[in-house]
Amino acid sequence: MYHHSGSAAQQAAGSAAGVLEPRIDRASADDESILFQRCTWCGTAMYHRLLCPVCQGSDLRTERSEGIGTVRHSTVVHRNTPAARNVSLIEMAEGFVVRGRVMGPPIGIHSGDRVRLSTAKDPVRGEPVFQLIDEPYRAWS
Repeated sequence: MYHHSGSAAQQAAGSAAGVLEPRIDRASADDESILFQRCTWCGTAMYHRLLCPVCQGSDLRTERSEGIGTVRHSTVVHRNTPAARNVSLIEMAEGFVVRGRVMGPPIGIHSGDRVRLSTAKDPVRGEPVFQLIDEPYRAWS
């Protein structure tokens, strides 16, 4: 009679989370940077993907971002928080887009604002936190 061993099947199947783990040495990586993947076939940069969205290639290498980007879209969210907060799509200089939060008043963050990575992981939401590089234009000051 054949008896299925759960631990042997689990070892053979592997873990999907291990696929997204970076291939670089964690001791040399600082915690205040964003790691992204770049397709070795077509060169497309992406954030947390298993396959390239352009060529469907699975040979992805992990790289470290410089942390500079531009706000592509920002919206103010009022639900599930005691105060309003912003959720922004940031287009990084390397060519990938990441969802994160920009520090500052939510109403003062606009598309086209340049941002720099402040913290790679927000302790509450687990998403990157950015700060504005340039002071926003204040016409009524």
